[in-house]
Amino acid sequence: MSRIGIIGAGAIGAAFARSLSRQGIEVVIANSRGPETLASLVAELGPTARAGTREEAAAQPIVLVAVNWSKLPMALAGLPDFAGRTVIDANNPIEAPLFKAVDLQGRVSSEVFAEWVPGARVVKAFNHLQAHLVDGDPAAEGGRRVLFFSGDSAQAKVGVAALIERLGFFGVDLGSLSVGGRLVQFPGGPLPALNLVKFA
Repeated sequence: MSRIGIIGAGAIGAAFARSLSRQGIEVVIANSRGPETLASLVAELGPTARAGTREEAAAQPIVLVAVNWSKLPMALAGLPDFAGRTVIDANNPIEAPLFKAVDLQGRVSSEVFAEWVPGARVVKAFNHLQAHLVDGDPAAEGGRRVLFFSGDSAQAKVGVAALIERLGFFGVDLGSLSVGGRLVQFPGGPLPALNLVKFA
């Protein structure tokens, strides 16, 4: 499995990093405050993880972005073209503490997000479950916890599906960003926060 970059070390970014580290997948994680502020998280994650700059995280073959919506443009501004690499959009157009929806003028949030990552093949994933479920044992209920994903690139979705499988989840492809992205978007979509389990 390729090394994974993570931009954003909040609840979802850190939970995703823990899930990766348990499987021995190399992680480069970055935040807005600098690598030195991630020392305790990296120590917790173990030898497969390191803190990096935003640019270092963004340079990996697969990059997950999990940043507060209003901070996304700044977090992604000025990065080099992604040149066909896969970027996982784990964001929702809403923010604490008021949890008021961002007005996207009817657009799907992943389509807006795609404009901030030029050249990327965007896959929507890891945004619909609460952080403790992303971090937790996907087989805790006796089956495999379901993770939805969607995207417009079949090749990128194959890579993300393989990653989901490696982490122990059961991936469900919801189709294109315009369809699947809307289904899992919070608020508005019917699928966020559903803890579904696939039994054999």
